[in-house]
Amino acid sequence: MKIAVARENELGELRVAQVPDTVSRLVKQGFEVWVEAGAGVGAGYEDSAYEAVGAKIIADPALLWGEADILLKVNPPGSRDGWSEIDWLKPEATLISFLNPLGDPQVTQELAQRQVTAFSMELIPRSTRAQSMDALSSQANIAGYKSVLLAAASLPRIFPMMTTAAGTIPPAKVLVLGAGVAGLQAIATARRLGAVVDGFDIRPTVKEQVQSVGGNFIEIDLEEKTEAEGGYAKQVGSDTQELIRQGLSPYVAKADVVITTAQVPGKPAPLLITEETVAQMKPGSVIVDLAAESGGNCACSEAGKNINSHNVTVIGSTNLPATVPVNTSQMYAKNLLNLVKYLAKDGNVEANRDSLLLDFDDEITSSACVTHAGEIRNERIKEALLVISR
Repeated sequence: MKIAVARENELGELRVAQVPDTVSRLVKQGFEVWVEAGAGVGAGYEDSAYEAVGAKIIADPALLWGEADILLKVNPPGSRDGWSEIDWLKPEATLISFLNPLGDPQVTQELAQRQVTAFSMELIPRSTRAQSMDALSSQANIAGYKSVLLAAASLPRIFPMMTTAAGTIPPAKVLVLGAGVAGLQAIATARRLGAVVDGFDIRPTVKEQVQSVGGNFIEIDLEEKTEAEGGYAKQVGSDTQELIRQGLSPYVAKADVVITTAQVPGKPAPLLITEETVAQMKPGSVIVDLAAESGGNCACSEAGKNINSHNVTVIGSTNLPATVPVNTSQMYAKNLLNLVKYLAKDGNVEANRDSLLLDFDDEITSSACVTHAGEIRNERIKEALLVISR
């Protein structure tokens, strides 16, 4: 079975879907691995490093895509020089990558029409069995870490308390909104840098997690149920959102740094910080909005831009994992390796021959597989497509 590793072409994307170490493991499992020329350069891996572990370097992307039984990628397929990458895939091939299926369901529809079996890494279930394949968590970890470094570099003061001959400098105050993987890592990183950190999440059950990484948990009494199936935060009503904004406002006003991470898959990010609240912050304060690309948790955020609003620096971060491509590529490559081995019955290539033998009664396979045999398998994606067609 032939596994192909595509080169990413999105602006600023430096990650690669497989690194030489994981390619070596795939080759040892019996897979034939093709890597597109230059695929790993942004993450520090030359073509020669892949060749040294048994991969074949392919310069022609159309050939690589067209011959792949399994194609591994970071971002959804796009276009090159007027050609659709999806059209390069042969029918019944398997594509595994981030696909943004709820935000851009038309890509999933095109994959189904092409008869491609597609797995979306966003939909790997958050379960113990799937933990080693959970790419959302591995990438969010790095995003949370990097967000604090961006804030520290932009803040006109230091994070830790420092006692000097000229007097004692008090520690910076950091507020982290959202206590998922990125939020918890942001809290832990800010604490390691010496800041005093408050954390908030609409799910009261994460209080102990916030405290375990050194944060003080902000509690706001909410009458509405805030936790969805699987422990995720659910979208709440407008009245509850307004109650949250009012409850957070005094904490935001006192903070030197605010990092926001709250997102709802397939929906606009919840607005947590109004412009009026930003205007109450101290001059020189910093907001890093990790939800900027999906609308932003801060009213002043602009995706991909750093702006000054009311003397507050608002950083509209997008794709922070791509700014640390060495480690994020290593982690993502391991996630994909574990998923491929799982789908191929622990790498039994002979049993799978030219395609994977998929068990749709299995939770991991059923959750992550969005298209198969010309059909879209996920009901939420079908609903998103209906909304677009209306």
